[in-house]
Amino acid sequence: MSTITTTYLRDMPAGTTGRLVGYDKAFGGYRGKLVSLGLTPGTEFTVIRVGFGGDLVEIQVRGVNLSLPKQEADALVVEEVTAEKSFIYTQTS
Repeated sequence: MSTITTTYLRDMPAGTTGRLVGYDKAFGGYRGKLVSLGLTPGTEFTVIRVGFGGDLVEIQVRGVNLSLPKQEADALVVEEVTAEKSFIYTQTS
């Protein structure tokens, strides 16, 4: 049985690929804005860079680079995508 380990975007280093799992309830006010930016559950992204102190996180999602302030990045609950997980989700019959 496999388990999914979730983390926050702010904790992922540059170069990491992740998948959006959901939103932190404490930051519910940002959910509508994040959805309008294309950050919906299941969406994969790559962390491009993390600003000093984590004040700004730049990710590439759906071919677009987004720079998210710390408050918006803190609202995202994500999982790291490994080659094995990516294969499982992209494999077709």
